[in-house]
Amino acid sequence: MFLAWNEIKNNKLRFLLVTGVLVLISYLVFFLSGLANGLEQLNREAVDKWEADGIILTEEADLRLQQSILSADDFDGNGVDEYTELTQLSAIASNGTEKENVYIFAVKEDSFIMPAVTEGNVFMDAGEVIADDTLKENGFAIGDELSLSSTDETLEIVGFTDKARFNAAPVLFTDRNTLETLQYGETVEEADDAVNAFVIRTDNLGRVETDEALQVVDTEIFIKNLPGYTEQNLTLTWMIYFLFIISAVVLAIFLYVLTIQKISIFGVMKAQGISSGYLARSVIGQTFLLSLAGVWIGVVLAVVTGLFLPAAVPVAFNYIEMLIYGIVLIAVSVIGAFISVQTIVRIDPLKAIGG
Repeated sequence: MFLAWNEIKNNKLRFLLVTGVLVLISYLVFFLSGLANGLEQLNREAVDKWEADGIILTEEADLRLQQSILSADDFDGNGVDEYTELTQLSAIASNGTEKENVYIFAVKEDSFIMPAVTEGNVFMDAGEVIADDTLKENGFAIGDELSLSSTDETLEIVGFTDKARFNAAPVLFTDRNTLETLQYGETVEEADDAVNAFVIRTDNLGRVETDEALQVVDTEIFIKNLPGYTEQNLTLTWMIYFLFIISAVVLAIFLYVLTIQKISIFGVMKAQGISSGYLARSVIGQTFLLSLAGVWIGVVLAVVTGLFLPAAVPVAFNYIEMLIYGIVLIAVSVIGAFISVQTIVRIDPLKAIGG
């Protein structure tokens, strides 16, 4: 390590360039991981807010909430600890100046999926809604009258709740009567029993008894089948994996070039009795120090960048995941250094000095 550190001090610019490349790669890895986590939360916040174990949908719905149409009396709660009905509608909401894609969830005020109000009041009268607080950041406010793309009816925001986005869109919470009015123009008896799903809490999904036309779906499976959720996460994850490979290759090339430039020096050192093992450990030590510095600076830059990004950019850092990625980056960098180690081991002192 003594030799490795002294060489770094005596060739600052050369090794600063290597560290700079590692900083850029690690910064991109950590930022992409934060973006992946942020987009993941963007899709599932409202579902996580339920703290539910499963959801009951129709078999032909293909695990899509909006395609599942069933009756409120299709399930009587057999085999669950708690359950509640959920009805939803998607629309474009406007307060006159701003527009936003939204989901409207009809929930019972005394159910476990009823959100906690962080500002304002709960809905009490027809046409009142509680909104996800990201709408507040986008120019919406309590008291705003919302016009919807799918109906001539209007809604009024009476309160806000936090962390309530579904499939990347803010959620508006209201009662069944209001939602039926939005869907049918007025509350009609034949629509009273129509729901999209039952949200359930149970220790054992296997003991839940339903009709053959229904299916009990684990909450995580339901989330993973949201449109674009899995594809989006896989894309970003594979980008991170490729960056690991790129990191190893780039560092291996840098260190190999540096090693080739120092063949005569290594030859003299071997002629003086310094072992190949000592020189190899020196290169590995150098790589470890450079990659550690690069990863650490990359972490700091990614976190600082996240602090200054606008709310519209969904970045959320998972520090345990970042620690794992940092260890992997250091590991692949060290692995890439073994190409240089092989070159050092094969150096013939006489040929190196003579060359």
